[in-house]
Amino acid sequence: MSARESTSSLPAEPDWVSRGRTPISSLKGVTKPGLAALEKLGLATVADLWTHLPLRYEDRTALTPIAELQPGQPAQVCAQVQAAEVVMRRTRMLVVVINDGSGSMTLRFFRFRQAQVASFSPGRRVLCFGEARASLVGLEMSHPRYQFLGDQEQAPVSGTLTPVYPRGEGISVERIGDLVAQALAQLPASAQLEWLASDQLKRLGLPDLAQALRWVHQPPPDTDLSALAEGQHPARRRLALEELIAQRISLRLVRKRLDGLRAPVLRPSGQLATTLANQLPFALTAAQQRVLNQLRRDLARSQPMLRLVQGDVGCGKTVVAAMAMLAAIEAGHQAALMAPTELLAEQHRKTLDRWMQPLGIEPVWLAAKVTGKARALALQQITQGAPLVVGTHALMTEAVSFKRLGLVVIDEQHRFGV
Repeated sequence: MSARESTSSLPAEPDWVSRGRTPISSLKGVTKPGLAALEKLGLATVADLWTHLPLRYEDRTALTPIAELQPGQPAQVCAQVQAAEVVMRRTRMLVVVINDGSGSMTLRFFRFRQAQVASFSPGRRVLCFGEARASLVGLEMSHPRYQFLGDQEQAPVSGTLTPVYPRGEGISVERIGDLVAQALAQLPASAQLEWLASDQLKRLGLPDLAQALRWVHQPPPDTDLSALAEGQHPARRRLALEELIAQRISLRLVRKRLDGLRAPVLRPSGQLATTLANQLPFALTAAQQRVLNQLRRDLARSQPMLRLVQGDVGCGKTVVAAMAMLAAIEAGHQAALMAPTELLAEQHRKTLDRWMQPLGIEPVWLAAKVTGKARALALQQITQGAPLVVGTHALMTEAVSFKRLGLVVIDEQHRFGV
């Protein structure tokens, strides 16, 4: 078991950060409705687009003759419209027949506008991408992505795999891809963007951050897509490492801010913790005692404590937390334990009931299912200074007002051993 605190110095903020903070509204072709749709996806800045990773990729690096299409395989076809009509089967659909000289195929659209019907005029050239499948009338594609070409226009063939991004209501996948491409054009040079030294990257077998971002958004045709999808490709591993670095820096920034705040100095006599230890059917291990001593030293400081207690499941983190809470209680403050689920919070309540009642402390219980008079009573007890409170995220609602809160313990169930 260990209690960890980050205290090392913060790296200087790179000068490219301001470029990443450029609002998406500055990019070409962004409308107010489009901006609202992007905000719903959590995309507000150029940096958000840099890290908006594709769900999958499409290979549009070549054209496939209709005669060579394989059912079940995605492909890109350039052909000429022969006919288009709206037909009624079980539902209304737009049926378009195209021909590229090697053969014909059918495009089917079940959701379409009248303007689309008129756009598929006979003789018009169309570039479409989709998955071919066999039908009674030959090969067909349902709802392929398409664009019209001029009579002499060369069919555009991508030099990289085409990313398919998560999309939301009110904005197309293609539009998001266009905005990401614009954002990538503003990506700083590797030397400006990179946190890590080149020898570190070389030792880890990873590309620099700029290379990783470009690779993930614009992978070469021979890229191992399974490695990308499974997070094993060096580019994805570099981005995962960047996420860890960002998390560490965020924690350091939090620590730096906390160091500038003041907290009550808690110096209990330790009598309650000693009484609890004597009634337990087991003795604290050396690791438990070491962590508890660290927590007590932190509580005696005038700066807020921020500690992560980590250990194997069943190693005794709860009893250490209980003794830390007793330190706050004995020093005249309230303590609260919050768990993410009612089931886990109830387990903690039962355990703390068993440990605390012999000490004359009765935990107050608050969760979403506590309603009516029971809830009103719990809120009143908390406001009046109940020494120990156990609950779920219901403890964070505006209705809860602590009289003199001194210590909060959060059980992070989604991170085993924390």
